[in-house]
Amino acid sequence: MSTHPDHPLSGGTPAGVSTGPVPVTLSAPGRAPSESGTGTDTGTGTDGGGPPLRSKVTATLAVLACAACCALPLLIGAGLLTGAGAALAEQTLLAVAALLIAAAAGMWWLHRRRASRAVHTTAAAGSCGCGGNGCGC
Repeated sequence: MSTHPDHPLSGGTPAGVSTGPVPVTLSAPGRAPSESGTGTDTGTGTDGGGPPLRSKVTATLAVLACAACCALPLLIGAGLLTGAGAALAEQTLLAVAALLIAAAAGMWWLHRRRASRAVHTTAAAGSCGCGGNGCGC
């Protein structure tokens, strides 16, 4: 154990050092937290990596189409659909689900591409540039 008054184990507090709680931010460096304070994506594309809200909604609709397709045997058993009607509904629901999944993936890909392009544009507009001695940052 140290006997120096400024050592943390000695019980003394160095002059000018606060003993209160230390504030910690949970956002990535250089990024402001979301306006709502929840840290969740609001669909504006500010999250940097997660899917946008429109992509999440589209994927949810695809899941609902799949669930409806799985419910077809129950509808046949209840007498609400015939075998031919269920076959047609099944093919239609599978096609709709596949299109919705493709659309959700496409929207997410475009979101990532635009976010990546914005990061590269911001970095290129910084203090880096080509000088007389060559390029470098």
